[in-house]
Amino acid sequence: MSEIQWEEPFCGEGNSCFRIGVDELGNAYIAVRGQEDRFVMDSRDALRTMILDIKAGKADHLLQ
Repeated sequence: MSEIQWEEPFCGEGNSCFRIGVDELGNAYIAVRGQEDRFVMDSRDALRTMILDIKAGKADHLLQ
């Protein structure tokens, strides 16, 4: 597996912090800060869409 280069954590309200990373093959990763060994991998576009949808309130039902 390629080494993941993690960006600085993005933290919302409370303790909801996550990090986005990429490897040299162009794969994108997202993980909860502090748990980078447990990640979701997808394309960068798919992860960006997911994050934008969450920020737009489209996934509020998942956070309750």
